[in-house]
Amino acid sequence: MQGLIGKKVGMTSLFDEDGKNIPCTVLQAGPCVVTQIKTVEKDGYFAVQLGFDEKKEKHTTKAEHGHFKKAGTTPKRKVVEFTGFSEGQVKEGEVLTAELFSPDNWVDVRGWSKGKGFQGVVKRHGFSGVGGSTHGQHNRGRAPGSLGASSFPSRVFPGMKMAGQTGHGKIMAISMEVVKLMAEENILIVKGSIPGPKNGYVIITK
Repeated sequence: MQGLIGKKVGMTSLFDEDGKNIPCTVLQAGPCVVTQIKTVEKDGYFAVQLGFDEKKEKHTTKAEHGHFKKAGTTPKRKVVEFTGFSEGQVKEGEVLTAELFSPDNWVDVRGWSKGKGFQGVVKRHGFSGVGGSTHGQHNRGRAPGSLGASSFPSRVFPGMKMAGQTGHGKIMAISMEVVKLMAEENILIVKGSIPGPKNGYVIITK
């Protein structure tokens, strides 16, 4: 799909024609530079590689320096491939802005959710815990309970919902309505919430 790399600016709310308050997310869509065009003859598939967000020279490797210099641009912090562009539609070094989208578009937004560290089953999987705090129950309210029979099969099945690392996963919000487009500022306002923290990278596709 055609798309751009961007950032989550934050959330706001807008009013529609009927006066209804709509929760919205403000996204910075681009500007992105075409850093490489992969071809079927050379790479085995066609894709357009876009770069976004400036990167300091001292934090850039020599290999990255050469890669971006070939495209005629400065080092970029985030690089993503898109397969929705057609051959000849863009060229290396070209800058793509939010004008790629229009106000009547619906977009998919991929983001990385906030990492919450090691969490128990109540927070991680929504377990209700042991009901009540009487009848001799002692400090077991948020425990997961039994993990399986002890006699057979005498083991814990794979995929059992247990405590562990929570968050920091790639999540896609599908079919987000574009409420407002400010192409001059490369700002895209979509209806609803987007995963990830403020200033977190997102991938916006048509």
